[in-house]
Amino acid sequence: MRTDRASADRLRIAVIASARYPIRQPFPGGLEAHTWQLAQRMRARGHDVTVFAGPGSDATLGVRELPALPPISDLARSDVSMPADWFLAEHHAYLTLMLHLGERDAPYDVVHNNSLHYLPIAMAASTTARVLTTLHTPPNPWLESAVQIPSADPVRFVAVSEYAAAQWRRRIPATGVVRNGVDTELWVRGPGGGRPVWSGRIVPEKGPVEAIRAARLAGTGLRLAGPTPDRAWFREHVEPLLGGGIDYVGHLDHTRLVELVGSATTAVVSPCWDEPYGLVVAEALACGTPVAGFARGALPELLDETCGVLAPPGDIEGLAEAIRRAATLDRDAARGHAERTCSVETMIDEYERHYRELAPTPVAAA
Repeated sequence: MRTDRASADRLRIAVIASARYPIRQPFPGGLEAHTWQLAQRMRARGHDVTVFAGPGSDATLGVRELPALPPISDLARSDVSMPADWFLAEHHAYLTLMLHLGERDAPYDVVHNNSLHYLPIAMAASTTARVLTTLHTPPNPWLESAVQIPSADPVRFVAVSEYAAAQWRRRIPATGVVRNGVDTELWVRGPGGGRPVWSGRIVPEKGPVEAIRAARLAGTGLRLAGPTPDRAWFREHVEPLLGGGIDYVGHLDHTRLVELVGSATTAVVSPCWDEPYGLVVAEALACGTPVAGFARGALPELLDETCGVLAPPGDIEGLAEAIRRAATLDRDAARGHAERTCSVETMIDEYERHYRELAPTPVAAA
């Protein structure tokens, strides 16, 4: 095979994304935002990127929709072990995809598994291209089982933080780290001065109720933005706490979210679980907005004393004090920290390096 310099530099990349949520704005969560950013930036660098994602994803990403669940007969559904439809749908989507990636003529140099599913790891050895998997979550039984399947050509793993990597190194000693990045040309420094902001999926583990309680105690008010995937929980637990300076402003696209976060004195990040990264931290810092949060998961790794104040996990009084103190920090210092530690260009450089190490070496032109 003959290849010129341009084609040798260009990689054919298959990105395995979420099957459950579309990859489009406004994003359902940080994973979808990460995938969108990854695909857009790799394509901008001249690579041929195909994203395998759920229906309704952004067409500009070069998306091939993951297959929908075919009809399941009443007889099959009568089996007492019948799983939930969403579980079966994801299983079918990723099983079909991995069989496709194992075909001899699959036109990819490298596969980047950016999903949370076990099958792209368990079936990685069947693909014709080598596989890089980003670990976005702590270990769970499904993924731990998959990573322990022996393979002559094992998957390469990177985690989104040193905190997450340390958890996985018990099973995958060679786990690397590629931190999530944000576009510092999109997430620009804002003026601050407004009420604190909380952003993300409005679910119990993200701690919106704790953030509201702390903001009330601090006397600062709070604006919340993000999707509400469990409307019943939102109506029962969040809506009764709104009012008196606590407002839900909706699920915003990136443009409106940048304006909101940049207008706040402080970004409140209140996880009630051990966040493996926390993309909202990077977004806030890029806007020059200091962070007040709980010292859980990767948050202590992402901040220093110039741009954030952390309270013990679950300490509402401590978080209230952190909100007040974070408002006094220098916005330029927060922005500078983002530029040094969590820019999207640094993230893409690292992923591109991994891709080139995994991709087959082209045959030089004669």
